[in-house]
Amino acid sequence: MTSPGHQLAELFTEMTNTHDPDLVDRFIAEDYVNHNDFVAGGREANRQFWTVFFTGLPDVAVTMEDLIVSGDRVVGRFTYRGTHTGDLLGIPAGGASVEMRSIDIWRVEDGMFVEHWDQLNLMQMFQQIGALPPLGAAGVQA
Repeated sequence: MTSPGHQLAELFTEMTNTHDPDLVDRFIAEDYVNHNDFVAGGREANRQFWTVFFTGLPDVAVTMEDLIVSGDRVVGRFTYRGTHTGDLLGIPAGGASVEMRSIDIWRVEDGMFVEHWDQLNLMQMFQQIGALPPLGAAGVQA
């Protein structure tokens, strides 16, 4: 039998893979606290973020790599893959393939996610879509 935390993470994955931001109603509390610079708190702000995200990466798919549920915490490691064919956070489409990874921690209360923290490899994603130059030997000039 799967735990409520596991079911919520599965709903998050379903929402992302079906590109249906209205599914947030099934796993995010109305007064959701989001510790993320790109997404404000609350269910509606989360719905709006995913709408924008799916516009920028309309073919995005997510894979849940790991999931740990302990008490009121759910920790997931995810990989997102898609193509930047729409405006993404103000960055015009460039057609690049994108791979983004995240580690998400949610707090569960009354059967819903009520709080969220995450770590994202945004610098690499922004390099992939051409918003930042590549780093390393190829990007460093003497």
